[in-house]
Amino acid sequence: MNPIYWSPVIFFFIAFVFSMLGMGGSQLYIPILFWLGMDFKTEAIPLGMLLNVVNSSSAAFVYAGKKLVDWRVAIPFGITMVIFAPLGTLVNINLPTKPVILIFAVFTALAALLMLSGWKPKAGKLSKRGRLILGISAGGALGFFAGLIGRGGGSFVVPLLYIAGLVPKAAAATSAMVVTFSGTSSFLSHILTAARPQWMVWILCVIAVFLGSQLGSRVMAAKLKSRSVKLVFGFVLLGVAALLIIKDVVLK
Repeated sequence: MNPIYWSPVIFFFIAFVFSMLGMGGSQLYIPILFWLGMDFKTEAIPLGMLLNVVNSSSAAFVYAGKKLVDWRVAIPFGITMVIFAPLGTLVNINLPTKPVILIFAVFTALAALLMLSGWKPKAGKLSKRGRLILGISAGGALGFFAGLIGRGGGSFVVPLLYIAGLVPKAAAATSAMVVTFSGTSSFLSHILTAARPQWMVWILCVIAVFLGSQLGSRVMAAKLKSRSVKLVFGFVLLGVAALLIIKDVVLK
């Protein structure tokens, strides 16, 4: 049996947890697909972004129905990320694979350290203009990286939403909506350029991630996740980043 067919089972559990954190999960989908045999740039990143969109949009739908999404913040963030994601994809196409893997690993390590530190900025009270400026500037940068390395940016969006004045549940819910915007733009950019789909694997993974995110988002909407979940996944992400750098950049 091709080991790639284990990915739907693994991704169900990843989607369950990451939907509770307001993240899409591509920081794990992409390296796992790569290690199971997919090409990093033309197969793992496009599928990882598709799963990211399925996870975040499924969770965002649940959160929106429960009125947890702050649309005044989500819209400027999302629009800017949609605009800048294709620019990152263009850079991705023209870069060799190793630098893309290295950038992905560094981005993953930073997200893990942020998660492990337990740092949560003091809730701010930004004005409408302040929220707009934050959404445009941060959305532009994160949108570019979404296209470049296939990351939705949820690890960084949530702290920024705290700064904008959102409470934890609203921050996670709004992040899921923002990541959906950026992920969709990034996925379309990749699928229209150099992506090489393996349709059966794609379909199975999409179903698994949808079911996992639906379950996880409903659990989170009822009861906020504990810090222990963040700690576990923070160490997992650090391990993934270290393996990518050592195995696929330094030694390869």
